[in-house]
Amino acid sequence: MRQHQGTGLSGDGGEDESFSSSPNHHTVQSPNSNLREVVSYSTSSIPSLLHISFNQDHGCFAAGTDNGFRIYNCDPFREIFRRDFDRGGGIGVVEMLFRCNILALVGGGPEPQYPLNKVMIWDDHQSRCIGELSFRSEVRAVKLRRDRIVVVLEQKIFLYNFADLKLLHQIETIANPKGLCAVSQLTASLVLVCPGLQKGYVRVEHYASRRTKFFLAHDSRLACFALTTDGQLLATASTKGTLVRIYNTSDGTRLQELRRGADRAEVYSMAFSSTAQWLAVSSDKGTVHVFGLKVNSGSLGNDKSRGASDANLAVTSSGSSLSFIKGVLPKYFSSEWSVAQFRLHEGSQYIVAFGHQKNTVVILGMDGSFYRCQFDPVTGGEMTQLEYHNFLKPEEAF
Repeated sequence: MRQHQGTGLSGDGGEDESFSSSPNHHTVQSPNSNLREVVSYSTSSIPSLLHISFNQDHGCFAAGTDNGFRIYNCDPFREIFRRDFDRGGGIGVVEMLFRCNILALVGGGPEPQYPLNKVMIWDDHQSRCIGELSFRSEVRAVKLRRDRIVVVLEQKIFLYNFADLKLLHQIETIANPKGLCAVSQLTASLVLVCPGLQKGYVRVEHYASRRTKFFLAHDSRLACFALTTDGQLLATASTKGTLVRIYNTSDGTRLQELRRGADRAEVYSMAFSSTAQWLAVSSDKGTVHVFGLKVNSGSLGNDKSRGASDANLAVTSSGSSLSFIKGVLPKYFSSEWSVAQFRLHEGSQYIVAFGHQKNTVVILGMDGSFYRCQFDPVTGGEMTQLEYHNFLKPEEAF
């Protein structure tokens, strides 16, 4: 089913984000790093955007274009570097590994730089690929951890050891054209979430305890996932897009149900805040919603231990005012509505993450837009826009 070639990688780097233990790793230390800084500028034409993704701590993001890839810092916003390829150059998937120079690339666009059925492990310190993984069908998504590479195909998922590219596990899924998959990032525990073999079912792999859990998340097909860093909380949305559900991954218990809206929508992206107090959701309706969460992953075993934090204050007002008679009213009135919202152009595709500044959300658009906005955790309502850039037009961003 697969082949792997290339030199592979040495060392997983452990907890140290700088990978200083391995000579093969070089770190983008800060926005002022001199790592191939903004190489080969060509402002004559604006490239087409094929892919955008945040890194694991949401401090950076990567953009795949029809002629290469670019890496940006979120706070402060700044292009760190870019790689433009001479011929072809289309990159349909680009995934960062925290802030180090190792990237996973898959070709894309009208003139792909690499075959669509290969994952290339690119070392930007050496400006070359140091490993590759080949498959019999197109790669839909790639997820990286310090110690693992996850490759998602239409109906299969492969888990590899990062150090030697050895195959560790193979999973079969229902048709998964979006490449839905999420992995935890804590070294101690590896949790992988993907679609099951039946419509609406979620499969959770707990590798530390060698347990597999299946549960029905939605009656419709799954459309989007988000996982907390520790892998304890999962947010799911279906193709209907009206409800978002929060689950405990260890036993599949539904903890909360959030209402994005009444009309069908395509949910593009969801993200938990670092403390799991908040969840941000973007859809094709052009609105980003922030919901208050009642359970954070640190208190799963003891709900009552949590004090009246900002999230709790906000959550009290986010439910429907009619929920006290929810036994009589339809379910529509008992699910919780968002605390804060931010309006964008309808129809464009946006991905979301929480910023490193308190109560901020970073929004990236497939039209090249970068927004940073802030929400009030108590009064909620419309978010305040703090910053906007078009990251495909660097002359406008500086």
